[in-house]
Amino acid sequence: MNTLGFTHLPVSLGSFSAGLWRLWLWKKPSFLFPRAGAFGPQVAGKTVSHGLLPLNETDLEEQFVKGHGPGGQATNKTNNCVVLKHIPSGIVVKCHQTRSVDQNRKLAREILQGKVDLFYRGEDSHIHKVKKEAEKKKRERKKKAKETLEKKRLLKELMLKESRPEAPLPREE
Repeated sequence: MNTLGFTHLPVSLGSFSAGLWRLWLWKKPSFLFPRAGAFGPQVAGKTVSHGLLPLNETDLEEQFVKGHGPGGQATNKTNNCVVLKHIPSGIVVKCHQTRSVDQNRKLAREILQGKVDLFYRGEDSHIHKVKKEAEKKKRERKKKAKETLEKKRLLKELMLKESRPEAPLPREE
């Protein structure tokens, strides 16, 4: 009987394919495990903290509270929701995006860092610039969509006009 049993391959081919599989797992293909960007890992919808003001841990007050929302007993009985307060500015962030306290702590710090940067820098903040750029792109897309709809409407009217024969004009005698 061969080593893989259920594959029905000859022993030599079975061990060869198993060796390739081990090699493939060891290599870790990039399409399965994408590398982090130039500035470290990014969370969807979050900005990279390379241009933001740094947070001082002594200025932070951290609490762990019970979660909320869907998840039932796993959420309602565990203190994995992180409440982070920046004492000098008074900004409070509550993060309960994952079930892991460590991940929630990291996410809460990233969110708080962005809010503190926006609080102190205002319009010069990187986050403010990114939001303004996103709003501008959204307006441009909306304008382009309106123009496209108007062109389609005019084309439809033109096609209807061409398809129906016009009534002949009455002759003057």
